[in-house]
Amino acid sequence: MSTTAFDPRAAAATATDDAAVSSPRPHARARARKRLGPGRPIPYGWTLGPLLLLALWAAGSGAGLIDARSLPAPWTIAGTAGDLIADGRLQSNFATSAQRALLGLLFGTAAGLLLALVSGLSRLGEGIVDGPVQIKRAIPSLALIPLLVLWFGIGETMKVITIALGVFVPIYIHTHNGLRTIDNRYSELAETVRLSRIQFVRHVVLPGALPGFLLGLRFAVTAAWLALVVVEQVNATSGIGYMMELARTYGQTDVIIVGLVVYGLLGLVSDALVRLVERRTLAWRRTLAG
Repeated sequence: MSTTAFDPRAAAATATDDAAVSSPRPHARARARKRLGPGRPIPYGWTLGPLLLLALWAAGSGAGLIDARSLPAPWTIAGTAGDLIADGRLQSNFATSAQRALLGLLFGTAAGLLLALVSGLSRLGEGIVDGPVQIKRAIPSLALIPLLVLWFGIGETMKVITIALGVFVPIYIHTHNGLRTIDNRYSELAETVRLSRIQFVRHVVLPGALPGFLLGLRFAVTAAWLALVVVEQVNATSGIGYMMELARTYGQTDVIIVGLVVYGLLGLVSDALVRLVERRTLAWRRTLAG
């Protein structure tokens, strides 16, 4: 009876080959993970939806499926926009609207960020600040317009404050949530290395709250444009909303659509800018967004 000597090197090689056959290779696993995700980013993919809507609008208008009296064709809107630009009306009204929105966004963001830091870093601050903010959250900013008109009149101050009130709530909510979800181990590490309060805020709190702040900023930008649409139709004498209200008086549907397109483009572009800042600032994160 013959026996064969056991060769450990041969056994190890055989086991390695069996493992390679039974389990996918690393690059194969990587490809499988990629297939499960949303895939690679599409250049200018954020424009696909709006372009599709524009194509459907043009096709419906060209086929006569859309009544031109209710919704003029895209080429009619483009011609009206060209006339408004030639007259200088669109540029002047756009400049006024942009100034109001930016001022409201600036003041609202500063207020929301400051209150979130006070509430997120102190239990006493949370007890004082969080309750009133939640009450304000339940009251739409637009419902406060009659009161704000009585307090501040119908001038620019009322309009900027209304926009700021719509902005600071999402900034506060998401930044505060970002602060409170920071891993407590970072706080313990900061205490171990004896960081000061200012160093703790700079190196731990602000980076940890940044994702929440940027998410809140996306909601805040949308809220700013929504509030702007309304306040510019309250005894305004300039702005895109005023131009639309005047067009409604004279039955100029095409001018109203031009105003809506401008509002929509402003919202789309501003959101894309915030998302770009988010991708650049949070490039260290490995997420499905790529």
